[in-house]
Amino acid sequence: MTAGDPELGALLKAQRRAAGLKLDTLARRLGYSRQYLSNMENGRRKIHPHVIVAYQQEVGDPMNRRELITGAAVSALAPTVAADLLRHGFLTAARSGRPTLDDWHGKLDAYGVAYMSQGASALQRTMAGDMVVLQQGIDTAGMWAVAAPMLAMFGKVSTNPSEAIEWYKLAAIAAERSKDHSVTVWVLGRAAIALGYEGAALPTALSFAERTIRAARERPSLGLLNALAGKAHIQALRGQRRDAVRTWEDARRIFDQAGSAEITSDFEVPPWRFAVYSSLLHARLGSGDADHWQSEVDRLVPETLPRFKTHAELHRGLSMVKSGDSRGGVAYARDALERLSAEKRSQSLRLMLSEIERAAVQAV
Repeated sequence: MTAGDPELGALLKAQRRAAGLKLDTLARRLGYSRQYLSNMENGRRKIHPHVIVAYQQEVGDPMNRRELITGAAVSALAPTVAADLLRHGFLTAARSGRPTLDDWHGKLDAYGVAYMSQGASALQRTMAGDMVVLQQGIDTAGMWAVAAPMLAMFGKVSTNPSEAIEWYKLAAIAAERSKDHSVTVWVLGRAAIALGYEGAALPTALSFAERTIRAARERPSLGLLNALAGKAHIQALRGQRRDAVRTWEDARRIFDQAGSAEITSDFEVPPWRFAVYSSLLHARLGSGDADHWQSEVDRLVPETLPRFKTHAELHRGLSMVKSGDSRGGVAYARDALERLSAEKRSQSLRLMLSEIERAAVQAV
């Protein structure tokens, strides 16, 4: 059993008791076992962010809810990062007071752009500081609409796949609280493509994809595009070739209707990013179209985004393995990743290299 956070667990217990709720009652309401919640409250099990939100929906006044959510963010990070983000939160409050909703939308847009070029660790630290400030002011649906995509992005820059999933789940809850259908569709779709592209937690990835498709109700959007792209990757990884091709055709139709202009942001899917999605899909399928899409990535991805150009290089390595050159494909992929500066080697790239190495072993 993973060690928990005794202090945060004690806070959860205190908030529950202050609300007059017995553990059995809360467990039934939240859909968890009594033992599961007891282990978290007593510091015997790690407390995940989505459980924090479940508690805050049931107990405490608004100030206590914010305290619970803040505890979740701090407990999910390393102590040095937690100290940095808390210091950032206090300095922001001291210098400028509470940011407005427009201020938060501006920050969200800036993070969308920064995600494309910055390293994950630096971006995570900066985002965490702002999230502490944001959490203290979540009191309207509009603020939840800002929090949801920020939480999804925070999960994407996580270096731990399990933690990333928990942040995606928390983002989905925040999206529901926003009461904004477009936010919900985007957040769920972003989680689907993130996990599907990385080949991580495929059942969870498929659940996010299917939830997006249901919520979208066939209305073209970037959220639906991401969900269909993620689902196609899941099917390809499961060997469901015909299904993957059909789903990708659906994704292509949505891209033709809802794809973005040449905007470099995590909240957009311009032609170069769609080419990145397609390049990996065809490499996974061992398709003859893989070379075309890898060349499209080379042609379309801006020179200012070397991380995404490296994606195409790893896709080439996977294609080499699929075509029978296991040793050459692995060497090519490792060399490509080594050439990229260390701070830009994302979780997606590391997982992709692991996938190539596994494919090479299976091919022997």
